[in-house]
Amino acid sequence: MDNIIIAEKLIKDEDMEALYNTDVKPEQIKYIIDCDTDVYTEDGNLLLIFRKKALPDNHLKSYYESLKQFTLKTPSNNRGSASGGKYQCKNVYENKKIFSSIMGYFDIWSPSQKKKIRELGLNKIPVPEVRPTYFNCSQPNKYKNAIPLIEEINKLYKKMLPSYFQKQNEKAKETKFRVSNTAFTTITTNINYKTTIHQDKGDDDEGFGNLVVIEDGEYTGGETCFPQYGIGVDVRQGDILFMDVHQAHGNLPMNMKGDGKRMSIVCYLRKKVWSRTKDLNEEQYENIHNIIKTLNPRAV
Repeated sequence: MDNIIIAEKLIKDEDMEALYNTDVKPEQIKYIIDCDTDVYTEDGNLLLIFRKKALPDNHLKSYYESLKQFTLKTPSNNRGSASGGKYQCKNVYENKKIFSSIMGYFDIWSPSQKKKIRELGLNKIPVPEVRPTYFNCSQPNKYKNAIPLIEEINKLYKKMLPSYFQKQNEKAKETKFRVSNTAFTTITTNINYKTTIHQDKGDDDEGFGNLVVIEDGEYTGGETCFPQYGIGVDVRQGDILFMDVHQAHGNLPMNMKGDGKRMSIVCYLRKKVWSRTKDLNEEQYENIHNIIKTLNPRAV
């Protein structure tokens, strides 16, 4: 039988504001979960579901091999407040750079894409700002090899949180911009990334978040924590954590041994990808597809 915890707030709501974009401190966390556990808040809302060794090794290995080099190749500075308070700037190029990548679909054209669209006169064609990520376009075979793990996460989502899954999946089915036939449009992959205390933004309000970890080498720490409740979760190789990402969360300090790597994977439905494309007709989809193919002939 799975453990069930009713978590009480140890920090008042009005006091949490000052903690956003700061590091999770060990003294804020009273209990670390390392076995199958469901956690509810005092008002009966689900905070998290954690399951050990829920994902097959072959899919984890395939995903890691597909995303490792791409994620390490170009550090990103587009992670906003999760990277730390002093890096939260209006100009994302001033943010702290971390190893993070996205696959699937996104709702912002890159600066180089915007320039090329203007130069080719494609901005005269009214289409929403939605596109496949650079990973999809530049690494189509690796994108394909990464999908089995995402499909496994999707199956567990459907099995373990059917009501949340149904609402999110219905939205995903309304757009052609989703990863395979899953409830997700976008996947974020991080390597050795310790987030500060933050809430996720841009994902489906009616869905439920998730986190998967792939390990390469040894490390200590990095537990995913909800400091307002004093709870952390030690997510390791092949585990899956379903979590309310709209609650304040972040990571404890991460200590890598040698060149060890901790890859974390988050799958979600990006609201603007869905809202901008859910009502498109075939002609409008074709217009987007033609622009994408012009920008990158290898786009998928």
